[in-house]
Amino acid sequence: MKHRAFLCALCCFAATTLMALDYQNPVLPYDYSDPDVCRVGSAYFMTASSFNCVPGLQVLRSDDLVHWQVVDAALPDAVPGTEDNPEPEFGRGVWAPAIRWHNNRLYIYYGDPDRGIYCVRSEEQPSEQLQFPLRWEKAVLVKAGKGMIDPCPLWDEDGRCYLVHAYAGSRAQLKSVLVVMELAEDGLSVLYDGRIVFDGHVADPTSEGPKLYKRDGYYYIFHPAGGVATGWQNVLRARSVYGPYEYRTVLRQGSTPVNGPHQGAWVETPEGEHWFLHFQDVGTAGRILHLQPMRWQDGWPMMGYNGEPVAGMRNGKIVRYGKAGKPQVHTRDEFNATDIGLEWQWTGNRSNKYYFADANNGVLRLFSFPAERIEVAPNVLLQKQPACAFRATAKVRFCPNRNLMVPLLPGETDADRKPVEQTEQAGLIVTGKHCHVLCAPEDVWTWLRVEADQKGVYRFYRSTDGEHYEPAGEPFRMEEGAWIGAKVGLFCTRKPVKINDSGYLEADWFEIESL
Repeated sequence: MKHRAFLCALCCFAATTLMALDYQNPVLPYDYSDPDVCRVGSAYFMTASSFNCVPGLQVLRSDDLVHWQVVDAALPDAVPGTEDNPEPEFGRGVWAPAIRWHNNRLYIYYGDPDRGIYCVRSEEQPSEQLQFPLRWEKAVLVKAGKGMIDPCPLWDEDGRCYLVHAYAGSRAQLKSVLVVMELAEDGLSVLYDGRIVFDGHVADPTSEGPKLYKRDGYYYIFHPAGGVATGWQNVLRARSVYGPYEYRTVLRQGSTPVNGPHQGAWVETPEGEHWFLHFQDVGTAGRILHLQPMRWQDGWPMMGYNGEPVAGMRNGKIVRYGKAGKPQVHTRDEFNATDIGLEWQWTGNRSNKYYFADANNGVLRLFSFPAERIEVAPNVLLQKQPACAFRATAKVRFCPNRNLMVPLLPGETDADRKPVEQTEQAGLIVTGKHCHVLCAPEDVWTWLRVEADQKGVYRFYRSTDGEHYEPAGEPFRMEEGAWIGAKVGLFCTRKPVKINDSGYLEADWFEIESL
């Protein structure tokens, strides 16, 4: 019998747990952009930007901040506000969330740059020992408007709730400033619009991604500035949530290869250790996650090694760059469950017409779905690619419907039936700014493969026996998509002609491994 062998983001190079202080960056070499983390009891929970991809707001769990597994998704079916849209809103939707534990619920806030600030929260939990999947309430539009992004709440000791956010210049026509407002105690509506508390125009352009905390009587705002690829981490502090704030730069690239480093989350362990998780933009593979040791000195956080990112830790000692190895990943999905694993995401809102998870036979069946072009099809099923040279392989069989007929109109008979031109196609796909496909032949089991090397060159291969692979097409390069890394997966589409049935692609298994 087949077994489900997918271990999301299995980082084999992180051989021991955080308590032993042994790990190597990146701790999660996948595109989890704009991450935020909170601790509930002894477990850590993370979410990240999901943009147009569904399930959205994936929730990852870890016991050590090093090994992570996808356990839930707060937006399982659709991006709020886009339910009636037939095509994915690429680069829009769910931006830069914050996750917090409050009153026995997980709260996730995110900014939709075209609609406003949303909050989605779990139903009240009986304890801190969370059993996934959780039940999530419908997302609430906390404040409508354009350009409000990167929200993060803080419930103060007196029960009052504050929220900090930034502005996206493309919508608000203003950026590089941070705003604090007050919400109702339940965090679901605005009491006071608040005010700008930090202006980074002079020395810290593109100030964004703020996270609001309180410690020892100080309010702290952690935020990046300077842009995703070339910026740095600032920390503001003040005795009042509205300032005035003083600030310091606490982490920058310096002599390391970690450009950015961009926004993330401060976490304190039950043992009183302090860590900072942030992302690094590596281009085609997206925004991968790094973990930095952190300590407090004179009321300020000190990150990494003298304010520069570290390669990891070994035997309780910091490992600087130049001595680290490469990430190793291996994931495999045997498709023996009754639903698709949460590591997979559709390019658009989910429909139950897209697929059948045939657990009895251990296959996933994707039905063809109409789209003018594959670039705008909502039913493309994708995974994040690892930030390394990798290989993705799938065993598939394409079964088109050769008897496609235009449905009869009232008064017509079988003699009036008209065939439909065969436009179905299915196979392996790599997506980014553009997409590349390797189509499967009809009615036979075929092994399809894509390989990417360290220089970012991709190559397709095909096999009839799973042992011997032949090149298929010319090598190509990928460009990342709108705020999102390149992804790899499966597709089954057809032209938008009205018909009475669909063909399908069957997938026996799908595997990704580093090279």
